[in-house]
Amino acid sequence: MAVYDLEEQEQISELKAWWAQYGNLVVGLALAAAVAAVGWQGWQWYQNRNAAEAGALYYAVQQAAESQDAQKAREAAGRLIGEHGGSASAQLGALLAAAVQFEADDLSNARAQLEWAADKGADAALRDLARLRLAAVMLEQGELDAALARLQGAPGAAYQSRYDDLRGDVLAELGRADEARAAYRAAIDGLAAEGEDATTLRELVRVKLESLGA
Repeated sequence: MAVYDLEEQEQISELKAWWAQYGNLVVGLALAAAVAAVGWQGWQWYQNRNAAEAGALYYAVQQAAESQDAQKAREAAGRLIGEHGGSASAQLGALLAAAVQFEADDLSNARAQLEWAADKGADAALRDLARLRLAAVMLEQGELDAALARLQGAPGAAYQSRYDDLRGDVLAELGRADEARAAYRAAIDGLAAEGEDATTLRELVRVKLESLGA
């Protein structure tokens, strides 16, 4: 038993020596791991809370849009942009609110919502959509050069045909018939590649092309 007692004492002594050398490091690592775990949980909670708040505000925009309440849609979208501007919900809310303003013939507020979504929105595809609708509002307001400028940058492939179509509309209004025809032809070609889902729009663009004497 004395042998075992001696071995035990040696192990204890070795453990004490190891702890004296590395104990602070072990405690530090354990604390760092605990802090990191708490920090991650806190970040997850913060993200989830923000997502829930953004979702609630976007739902308020939807409700206002369904009832065609332009003021409520504008206010809810304004809060959504102000408090959660980095979220896709804010872009979607701005697009939806702009549609309500447009229907209410409030082009200035529709334009403001779309300018934010086009210039500062986080999602590239939604920026392309906002830019397209913004150019349409500018065309409606008679700001043809500004509308054309908004259509200059190449969008994602999903919107290219719609950009070509609207570019044709603006060029036709500017009296640049040859360029308008080229834009309409590009739109028709792109829409043809989309298949049956784009048939109605393709025929509409064809009518506009023929109206220019093509």
